[in-house]
Amino acid sequence: MDTVKKIITGGWKFHYGECEEAWYKGFDDSSWEEITVPHDFAVTGPFSEEYSSGTGYLRGGIAWYRLSVKIPEECKGKRITLVFDGIYKNSYVWVNSYFMGKRPYGYSEISYDISDRASFGDEPTVICVKVVHTDISDSRWFTGSGITRKVSLIVSEKVAPVLHGLSFNTAIIGKSGDKPVAEVNVSQKIFTGVSDVGKIRVKCVVYDNKGLSVLSMEKELEKSEDGISTVNFWGTIEYPKLWSVDEPNLYTLDTFIKIGQEEYLADSQKVGVRTISFDPDKGFSLNGKNMKLKGVCVHHDGGCLGAAMKKEVWRRRLELLKKSGCNAIRCSHNPHMPELYELCDELGFLVIDEAFDEWENPKNKWHRGHNVYPPKHQGYYEDFPTWHEEDLRTMIRRDKNHPSVIMYSIGNEIDYPNDPYCHPIFTKMTGNNDNNKPAKEMEYDVNKPNMERLVVIAKELADIVRDEDPTKPVTAAAAFPELSSKLGFNDVMDVVGYNYKEHLYAEDHMRFPGKPFVGSENSHRLEAWNAVKDNDYICGQFLWTGIDYLGEAHGWPIHGSGAGFITTAGFPKAEFNERAGLWGGSGVGAGADAGAAAAAIGGAVDSKPGEAASVGGVKLWQPEIAVDGDTLESAGDIGYLYQLLITGAGDAEYRVEVSGAGELAGIDNGNLSDNTSFSSDSRKCYEGNLVVYVRRLGGGEINVRIYDAASSEEKADINL
Repeated sequence: MDTVKKIITGGWKFHYGECEEAWYKGFDDSSWEEITVPHDFAVTGPFSEEYSSGTGYLRGGIAWYRLSVKIPEECKGKRITLVFDGIYKNSYVWVNSYFMGKRPYGYSEISYDISDRASFGDEPTVICVKVVHTDISDSRWFTGSGITRKVSLIVSEKVAPVLHGLSFNTAIIGKSGDKPVAEVNVSQKIFTGVSDVGKIRVKCVVYDNKGLSVLSMEKELEKSEDGISTVNFWGTIEYPKLWSVDEPNLYTLDTFIKIGQEEYLADSQKVGVRTISFDPDKGFSLNGKNMKLKGVCVHHDGGCLGAAMKKEVWRRRLELLKKSGCNAIRCSHNPHMPELYELCDELGFLVIDEAFDEWENPKNKWHRGHNVYPPKHQGYYEDFPTWHEEDLRTMIRRDKNHPSVIMYSIGNEIDYPNDPYCHPIFTKMTGNNDNNKPAKEMEYDVNKPNMERLVVIAKELADIVRDEDPTKPVTAAAAFPELSSKLGFNDVMDVVGYNYKEHLYAEDHMRFPGKPFVGSENSHRLEAWNAVKDNDYICGQFLWTGIDYLGEAHGWPIHGSGAGFITTAGFPKAEFNERAGLWGGSGVGAGADAGAAAAAIGGAVDSKPGEAASVGGVKLWQPEIAVDGDTLESAGDIGYLYQLLITGAGDAEYRVEVSGAGELAGIDNGNLSDNTSFSSDSRKCYEGNLVVYVRRLGGGEINVRIYDAASSEEKADINL
């Protein structure tokens, strides 16, 4: 049979709090709340000053999820893989009462082979997940809590590709005679540990966007003793359609396996043909053409949606970023949801994929406001010694075939001064945000970790990256290169990344003449851009940030950071067009991209998937897209989020009612000091703007009614 991937969105049961017997298949969960996944239980609770400012004054805790799913009888004897794109954090998973394993890091993909534990036919398979996020000061930004990314079941034959076992690389783009050609390498790892099969043939076929085969390669696979065999192909694509930021052309790579007379589709992925290079004097080039990275850093949350983000929400954000002239994304400071990388492939963004914000020692975690002492010291450092290799390899294996991904960052501001690393050659060190730090905290302390240790760890991490994917450079975002670069930190990197250190570019370009440089994190100041524009050897910059985010708050009642030029609700700020002017973007017109132009809302509309319709000041944002069978981006799919945009409405407050085959998923205005619960059915506009998210729960019509909260007067009646 062909490999089938089923995304499991509906049918989940949720319980907030400990429930020690919930791992048991026969447990009665009939009283539990029915929810869809992805799900973030942090944003379903109220804001409270008692929680951590660093993570946005929202809750953590212990919670349980259960799902009863029926797997068809014909799947018995097949390979059944359960995949979680991300569970924040400390997840424990059972299948039919069998414990499958645990994973501390909340941003890693988790997969389990449940072939021998699943049930088939009328007997349901019960999946139970426990989440433990009680240390809510474990991050400097909002993390979310729960099964925050999608869950999938993959059903395949026993002889099938290993999950993320494919590698696709463009070796050369050139000419054969007068014909443009691209030489590509395809490597596929295959499970072959099945004793009763004969000869196995593997065929890889590359199709263009019209479904026409442009390359086909086939060979017999040799079995290996460990049960996993690797097949390698080299091939040439004539007249290749290159992937670029302006023309993000994608191909489909299908892998077929033939055993005897049976042939089946074992794997299908999107790939792109492109080359990248980083030159220490000329900067970055894509497909041989020099260009500047005009990038933004982004965190993973979606405002009122928390960490339970959806592809359709990211699509709206990225399409807006395109209008600013942005062409690159830095995934701060952890692996993001896979749909973001898919969109970067589709829309033409270059990506820095980042693994960690801290290594084996904790950073200061602010829980009473930014730089308000004392800090707490919870976080990933507790798990780094045991899990760093697994987590780093998981990220690279998952993301290496995305043409958008051009660099791997092994860490962000690991060398932040005195936090906690220091060194005797600096008796006093200050960082970017140390204005309120006690003087003693900025002085050298022999009892703190020595920064020389970072070079040892960096070498280990860089070696892991190069072992998994030698085709892309290793970088890190350095906070205090005044010290770390003197200890050998830069020597480990293929591309040197500096955060807010433009004044060191010229000097350090001379000190490290063989190293390309990039501004891995930069302010919005004109001087920061000029330092890139005026120096060929600087590859580009990444603004902190492109979009406002929850957490890293300066103190109650502020629950997030306003560092972006787009709000958490997805509306451009005044400085958006200023950036577009610097970066050569098209910019946005008044009201044209934020929503509808009218100053008041009213009327009714019937809207169909794929259409953008506006009524007064209400606009249904609905992109024209091709639906991929492996992604949830069809407006008819369970879990799909419709985005209703309200603009030009002053500070009016609206209440929303949703009936039919949907539910209200959240309302956001982008005001980081508005601590109305994200689960509320009403909210005031901020600077005239409001976004209403409506989640589809099944087939049929969804009715959305919008009322003036003060007068209860109906302002809009929308059918989806």
